[in-house]
Amino acid sequence: MRVSFLGLAILLGASAPALAAPPPPPPPAEQAAIFKAAGFKPHGRQWRSGNCEPPEASYEPGAIATYRDLNGDGRPEAVVTEGGGMCYGNTGQNFWLLSKQADGAWKLMTEALGIPEFRPTKGAGGYPDLLVGSPGFCFPVLRWNGRAYARHRFEYEGKPCRP
Repeated sequence: MRVSFLGLAILLGASAPALAAPPPPPPPAEQAAIFKAAGFKPHGRQWRSGNCEPPEASYEPGAIATYRDLNGDGRPEAVVTEGGGMCYGNTGQNFWLLSKQADGAWKLMTEALGIPEFRPTKGAGGYPDLLVGSPGFCFPVLRWNGRAYARHRFEYEGKPCRP
């Protein structure tokens, strides 16, 4: 049985493949703006979406997993994650992808149950296609069409597949 790196990470309980040290986080005010745009609220020192209330033992509060310019427009995008088996099932994670707009506001581009993986292929505006990983062997790949990330194809280890 062949298992992809993403599949192995899921089997081992990793919330996302870690290949390199993450870039420094955005400043606190920017973090707050990102979390609020994703619909999170502060709870003490944690940010929570409200999907996991009250949080269970395996709960992982909101975190900014990615903060970088994904499409080359000079403005950053951010991926916010939240985890927990009771809240998000076998996948254990939900994510929110946001983009900083020209006016400085953050816009939610998509939200999904799964582990995001950016692909080298691109949609409108240079945004990378987004594979939504979960347990299994055939994953949906979403493409930005200028208004929304919509299902474009299914993929496993870089090859087309049928779920």
